[in-house]
Amino acid sequence: MINFIGTYECKADVKGRVMIPVTLKNQMAPVINKGFVIKRSVFQPCLELYPMEEWNLLMEKMNRKNRFKKKNNDFIRRFSAGVKPVEIDATGRLLIPKNLIAIAGITKEVVLSSAINIIEIWDKDSYEKVLDETAENFAELAEEVMGEDGDELS
Repeated sequence: MINFIGTYECKADVKGRVMIPVTLKNQMAPVINKGFVIKRSVFQPCLELYPMEEWNLLMEKMNRKNRFKKKNNDFIRRFSAGVKPVEIDATGRLLIPKNLIAIAGITKEVVLSSAINIIEIWDKDSYEKVLDETAENFAELAEEVMGEDGDELS
């Protein structure tokens, strides 16, 4: 399992190509040759870039869902809508498919934000807006998500 670290600002060109910053590209080195999957986020107006190994683990979990339950089928359809395999080219660029650029509202300024084992790809203005919106309640959220008694952080 890979864990990415950092938030990086970069630019998208008119074709939707984003130069991956060297620090992030170095972190991607162990998985870069296996490719990636890019998709829309479930909860936010951004994209998610999965290393292929992480994507395959997620697909194994999804494949265990009973497809004779309508809600499972509906979820799988929506979750996988617009999913595309992508690669980082030899010069370190990621080509974001045009339909996904539109979905995420990406213009020129882009933020690549680590989210443990994936990278979120944001339009810079949208990213800053979401950070501002969640800042006020972050302490409460942190306590709720991470503050359960008996959970040991090692």
